Amino acid sequence: MQVQDFGDSFYWGVSSAAYQTEGAYIKDGKGLSIWDKFVSEKGKIYQNQHANTACDFYHRYAEDIGILKQLGIDNFRFSISWPRIFPEGSGTVNQKGLDFYKRVIDSCLENDITPWITLYHWDLPLALSHKGGWTNRDIIGWFSDFVDTCSRAYGDQVNHWMVLNEPLVFTGAGYFLGIHAPGMQGLLPFLSTVHHAAMCQAAGGRVLRSNLPKAEIGTTFSCTMVEPMSNHHKDLSATRRVDALLNRLFIEPALGLGYPVDYFHSLHRIEKYMRPDDEIALQFEFDFIGLQNYTREIIRHSFFTPYIHARQVDAEKRRVPTTLMRWEVYPESIYHILKLFHQRYNLDKIIITENGAAFKDFWRNGKIEDPQRKHYLKQYIAQCLRAKQEGVPLAGYFVWTLTDNFEWAEGYQPTFGLVHVDHSTQKRTIKSSGRWYSKFVSGL
Repeated sequence: MQVQDFGDSFYWGVSSAAYQTEGAYIKDGKGLSIWDKFVSEKGKIYQNQHANTACDFYHRYAEDIGILKQLGIDNFRFSISWPRIFPEGSGTVNQKGLDFYKRVIDSCLENDITPWITLYHWDLPLALSHKGGWTNRDIIGWFSDFVDTCSRAYGDQVNHWMVLNEPLVFTGAGYFLGIHAPGMQGLLPFLSTVHHAAMCQAAGGRVLRSNLPKAEIGTTFSCTMVEPMSNHHKDLSATRRVDALLNRLFIEPALGLGYPVDYFHSLHRIEKYMRPDDEIALQFEFDFIGLQNYTREIIRHSFFTPYIHARQVDAEKRRVPTTLMRWEVYPESIYHILKLFHQRYNLDKIIITENGAAFKDFWRNGKIEDPQRKHYLKQYIAQCLRAKQEGVPLAGYFVWTLTDNFEWAEGYQPTFGLVHVDHSTQKRTIKSSGRWYSKFVSGL
């Protein structure tokens, strides 16, 4: 496998997120986010860690972009912190926040690196959470104003935009399970946030299209290969419900197919939050779809699991190789996800906007060796090539992530980066996986 096998126009890059890297959580007028509050509550995060400083990207962006330049990685996906632009969520714009991302974009372009902006990567302004956040339908207007401000500020320099990052995760983990910010639990909060996020997904796309008619507009979905534990009809039905939740829930409304209620009947309750013409307002024709895959799940029927009556069979119990996140290492998963979305939806363009793994790193002779991550990336990229050669319109691949960062509820324990960060000193060290990726994308 060589980089040339993917074609000259293929995008190779890395992805990151504002809250996980920037730090400077109250610097230069930034407002608090729901995550700034969530990390302050004891027991929510591994070892009560927080992202108040994180990787200090706010002050060290030039250094990190310089590392990208050094590695020959010429596409950089990052997100804009909503509360850094609108400290109160709406209303008055924080000019210093706008100026910061202008500096980041300028630095990318000066180093011949293409910026890819994600507009929402989970850091909702706390002020809006006090008003109900994603459970409040008014968020459609708040979010549209945010998108309008960002696109007008940076649209003359940025051509690649993503509206939402993994909406199922921030709605499910944040409003159903309560393990992510803002820590809400229950089916009704979840369904209301799902509908409002899906509405924002399309509304944000329309704002971008109106302001930037020549821009390439996408959105991203977390996608998981799911297989039944057995051919028993209960396991097969359970797997269909999980697939509806994990892989259908947000893309199908955008494509005009509605919510996948036929596969997961509890979703019928979402109708409570719908108004006339919402089915039309949910639709938007994206230029590309970003898929983010890391693993597969084996599903079995579970009578005692509310609503979905299904549960995953832990990878550790199946005695298969896993990452530090306890996710199965199964390279074929990304191939099957790409084939699945291509066959189901006949998409024009797909980009893998995240793929990567958390493994232990080892210091050897002043260098960091991470052979498991390097092997993981090789295998998953090979499966991407397999899918592309079989006709999947795959146009790009982005590694999660550049630097070891704050991984939400898991804190700093799982390290995904191509670059090691000593968070006590902020010293960066390129790992062997980073050196390998650099050589690969450079065709060496």
